[in-house]
Amino acid sequence: MKRNILITGGAGFIGSSVVRLFVKKYPAYRIVNLDKLTYAGNLENLRDVERAENYTFLRGDILDIELLATIFQEYTIDSVIHLAAESHVDRSIHNPDEFALTNIIGTIRLLRAAQAAWHTNFQGKLFYHISTDEVYGSVTSGYFTETTALDPRSPYSASKAGSDHFVVAFNNSYGMPAVISRCSNNYGPYQFPEKLIPLMINNIMHNKPLPVYGKGENIRDWLYVEDHARAIDAIFHSGRSGEVYNIGGNNEWRNIDLVKLLCQIMDKKLNRPEGTSGRLITFVKDRPGHDLRYAIDPAKVISETGWRPETDFATGLELTVDWYLSNTEWLAHVTSGEYLKYYDKMYANR
Repeated sequence: MKRNILITGGAGFIGSSVVRLFVKKYPAYRIVNLDKLTYAGNLENLRDVERAENYTFLRGDILDIELLATIFQEYTIDSVIHLAAESHVDRSIHNPDEFALTNIIGTIRLLRAAQAAWHTNFQGKLFYHISTDEVYGSVTSGYFTETTALDPRSPYSASKAGSDHFVVAFNNSYGMPAVISRCSNNYGPYQFPEKLIPLMINNIMHNKPLPVYGKGENIRDWLYVEDHARAIDAIFHSGRSGEVYNIGGNNEWRNIDLVKLLCQIMDKKLNRPEGTSGRLITFVKDRPGHDLRYAIDPAKVISETGWRPETDFATGLELTVDWYLSNTEWLAHVTSGEYLKYYDKMYANR
């Protein structure tokens, strides 16, 4: 079956993994990647598929409703996989307005564009919204399930919870075929080095302090990004409209233990004496409203779609470290911001 899929935020970390998978796995699908190319979106993430016949990149903002209407009409979009979002908790604390605008209003405008294009016939259509486990807040025991009440604690998670509610509302009020998935922490290649794992790798490479919030006791469930992309693929094709699916790796780590493990791996990779990188660990004042523990129960997505995480943590972490060590030019580009000036110049007259 041919599909015309709009993937928003497809130049970002998770988005580029999803775009790459769909372009390569489904040559009969037309994949349209819409990305604003902010600091976290980088077309270098997609060099291996940029010339594929079934792939189109468009630079644009999901807030631009006229652009969205044109895209739906011109490319006969029948499905949306919505990943475009502001996603960094620290940035949301300093600038909550931007997160509300992009994550909530942007999602509403995308929903409206889909509704306008599909309202005469929802058959074969799907709006797939990618969310986060952070909307559930913190859990002291047990696991988040799809029926866990939303309890967001940061402006970022509040904005994602708000967008989730609007997707549910469009499904209930207008009959919009829609699914939502909420995933645990992702790691892997192409992740912008503001997130924990690439930040620590980059800082160790340059002998910079390794900032750890509080005592490093916060716990996260980690999933390799390609496993997340495969889960999105499974839910896109097998998920039931109106349902929420939690995606997790059953792989919980305290932040301090993860950082220490990265230090050990990096010392070996860089041929440094054991313990060298560990001395860079620096405990800093805890982040406001810092959730203690996230833990996902993925039983529903496993039972309904057959998906399971395939990459064990030792393998995934090794692949991730090796990728960053082999792609220092990419790291230099994204940390300097020079690639953004290139994009601005390239698209200035389009």
